[in-house]
Amino acid sequence: QVQLVESGGGLVQAGGSLRLSCAASGRTFSINGMGWFRQTPGKEREFVAAINWNGGITNYADSVRGRFTISRDNAKNTVLLQMNSLKPEDTAVYYCASAPSLSGPTSATIVASWGQGTQVTVSS
Repeated sequence: QVQLVESGGGLVQAGGSLRLSCAASGRTFSINGMGWFRQTPGKEREFVAAINWNGGITNYADSVRGRFTISRDNAKNTVLLQMNSLKPEDTAVYYCASAPSLSGPTSATIVASWGQGTQVTVSS
């Protein structure tokens, strides 16, 4: 239902910052929870951050709390992930995700739509 396209991934040195963007299309974007997940080869896709329909509630994985910030602009159909103080262990493919409800998705099992993914590589 919701089409998602990520951008903003790339190469960055440890301690640096990146901002990921997710452009969404769909009439119901403003009432869908949104989130970010990441995955490395051979591992399960893991939760990173989520935000509810109006931005009033956010959730973060313990590993990124205090370093990453999720936000959304419903008027622009966009969700962002600001990543600061990046570490080599943050290296992964990052996926934008929409939930089938007002709540942000905190588990991959309840994601309704996925973006194509964008590579983030953090060098030591």
